[in-house]
Amino acid sequence: MARPVLHNDALRQDLLTATADLVAREGPGRVALRDVAAAAQTSTTAIYSLFGGKSQLLTAVMDHGFRSFHDSQQAAAPGGLRSLGVAYRTWALEHQALYRLMFGGAMAAYTECQPSPEVAAGAMAPLVEAVASAQSAGTLLQAPVEAVATAIWGQVHGLVSLELARVGPPETDWPAAYSSALDAMIRGWTA
Repeated sequence: MARPVLHNDALRQDLLTATADLVAREGPGRVALRDVAAAAQTSTTAIYSLFGGKSQLLTAVMDHGFRSFHDSQQAAAPGGLRSLGVAYRTWALEHQALYRLMFGGAMAAYTECQPSPEVAAGAMAPLVEAVASAQSAGTLLQAPVEAVATAIWGQVHGLVSLELARVGPPETDWPAAYSSALDAMIRGWTA
């Protein structure tokens, strides 16, 4: 008789989600594995079995975030730059804990808990490819692809970060502001 699988992908996902939520609330230094296990309704043994320890768990959470972000960008890529921009904001609003963990600097002091470089770099590959494609089609200004992609990323990232931080006048219509900024950004790069 086969042993039942105790530590499956669903539990792994629950642990990643619970960790992201706890880090967003408490900061990485205050997250204890027993708290993560309790939030995911499992034991610390499951964490050690699936991840190895706290630093590996935190790295896995960041990698998971960047992969999820990449997948949303890849799905939006056929729609072009505007679609990528909309997907960026949508993903950030739907995954606020992961977004803050990935881009909020909470992990800066934990050098052993940085995302895997190839995973983090790959997250923006759909944008880089969209820029290169638009330049090849002659619809986007010719400039170094990486520089254009980084400039676009910075603009959408800044607006989303302001919205999530609730920085701005209280009456700010964030969806309208973001849409207007996307239109202006695209016009600014149009050939």
